[in-house]
Amino acid sequence: MTAFASYPSLSGLPVIVSGGASGIGEAMVRNFAAQGAKIGFVDIVADRGQQLAAELNAGGATANFIACDVTDIPAYQAAIAEFELAHGPCMALVNNAAHDQRHDWAEVTEAYWDDRMAVNLKHAFFAAQAVAPGMIAAGRGSIVNLGSVSWMILNPRIPVYETAKAAAHGLSRALARDLGKSGVRVNTLVPGWVMTERQLTLWVDAAGEKLIDESQALAGRVYPDDIARMALFLTSDDSKMISGQDFIVDGGWAHG
Repeated sequence: MTAFASYPSLSGLPVIVSGGASGIGEAMVRNFAAQGAKIGFVDIVADRGQQLAAELNAGGATANFIACDVTDIPAYQAAIAEFELAHGPCMALVNNAAHDQRHDWAEVTEAYWDDRMAVNLKHAFFAAQAVAPGMIAAGRGSIVNLGSVSWMILNPRIPVYETAKAAAHGLSRALARDLGKSGVRVNTLVPGWVMTERQLTLWVDAAGEKLIDESQALAGRVYPDDIARMALFLTSDDSKMISGQDFIVDGGWAHG
């Protein structure tokens, strides 16, 4: 059995993850809890989030879940404030929440554009805005924005999603410069095609399996835990001099 790294600096660390009830977000929450972090997470799916928090707390972890739509910025920032009241100022923020809903560029309306940007980008900025003062006061902290290789490999039928995910890189670099002198690090974690429940149900058919085999340099599949383990590193003191960078976890996909 493979043994993975333990990060002492994550023990007791107040961490916030968005979209933490399923998929990559759930893996993030479980991995941070296993490191002994004080984990606060939000998701729009209340029952799954409550069940996950109850399971982790029953096992001795410190997990706090709040049902929240991250597109409701006042509600999301209020949830962040509640987590900080319970756990202390957030020292690690993982902006994970997103939705890769397929869409035809020709049918995109202004309202749809705004909605997809709210789901995939806007909340990340305002979550960072909410936690940054506490990090600045502490002289430390890490913000991880989730990107995607989809725009790098010219994936079809998700142009607004890809625009938002490409913008995540710009957000990370801008905040890295603005917050860096205060000891706050900001990086982009970029997943490839990750075998989440959603992807396996909707998209990973025989043709998808063939595409992965042909495109990845590495054999096998990328799983949510592979992404979570990179998030652990980027929020731990082991990465204390890394900021404004992109970390691609995609099995070595051929990027055009």
